[in-house]
Amino acid sequence: MMRIGFIGLGNMGAPMAANLVKAGHEVVGFDVAGVTVEGVKMTASAPDAVRGMEAVITMLPNGGILRSVYGEIVSAGEKGAVFIDCSTVDVESARLAHDMADAAGLLSVDAPVSGGIGGAAAGTLTFMAGGSKEAFEKAAPLFDIMGQKTVHCGQAGAGQAAKICNNMILGISMIGVCEAFSLADKLGLDRQKMYDVVSTSSGACWSVNTYCPAPGVGPKSPSDNDYKPGFASELMLKDLTLSQQAADAVDAPTPMGRRAAELYGEFVENGGRGRDFSAMLPWFQGKGRTN
Repeated sequence: MMRIGFIGLGNMGAPMAANLVKAGHEVVGFDVAGVTVEGVKMTASAPDAVRGMEAVITMLPNGGILRSVYGEIVSAGEKGAVFIDCSTVDVESARLAHDMADAAGLLSVDAPVSGGIGGAAAGTLTFMAGGSKEAFEKAAPLFDIMGQKTVHCGQAGAGQAAKICNNMILGISMIGVCEAFSLADKLGLDRQKMYDVVSTSSGACWSVNTYCPAPGVGPKSPSDNDYKPGFASELMLKDLTLSQQAADAVDAPTPMGRRAAELYGEFVENGGRGRDFSAMLPWFQGKGRTN
């Protein structure tokens, strides 16, 4: 069993930490909101959650906060400990965090996740990891507890690169699915029939088969719960924005990704904030061809 520090116990971090406790690990936590998690010993500061720990996990809102937190905690880390950042941030911030950890004699992995709040609670997340082989191998047993799939994508920053690209695909595909269901509604096509066709033919994708934005068809999803977020629209906007920042940095053409970011920006500012990202379907339903 490992001694683990966990910084950032929000909607994702709290259930991830709880699963580590259930597996028998000693978990010490810190969160600026002062939350508590059953079985996690809470501390008064981020450095206090790091001292004496064999592994430290961070789950933070953005790259600026990640850089700030690492500036506080790496000097408190035990030499040889592995620092695992599960936040979704820009690649530059991820690589800077690796550099800070390396300078302090620490192993480090950037390991953003896919699977949302439900996956965090069920321990079925997918981890996309970047870092050295040694660091990844030390972190891997913890990934096995918190998730069902882990891919070592490469060196520092590779996990964030994979997450950004994956979520750009997701954002684009969900818009396409919402557009298609909205069009099908206006053409008078029954939603169940639409689902039966698309889910078993060339339009099949995760946004249809697993997370259908149309209530009442397919597996249960946030659309069946009044679009209460499993993955909030503003978080999708954040990820799409990160994808465009990355594309700008390497001069990569991403016209669909850029347009998806624009649409989610418009959606968030016009009723989408606090709703699941699949709630773009009812938003489309209220629009006409020219608006």
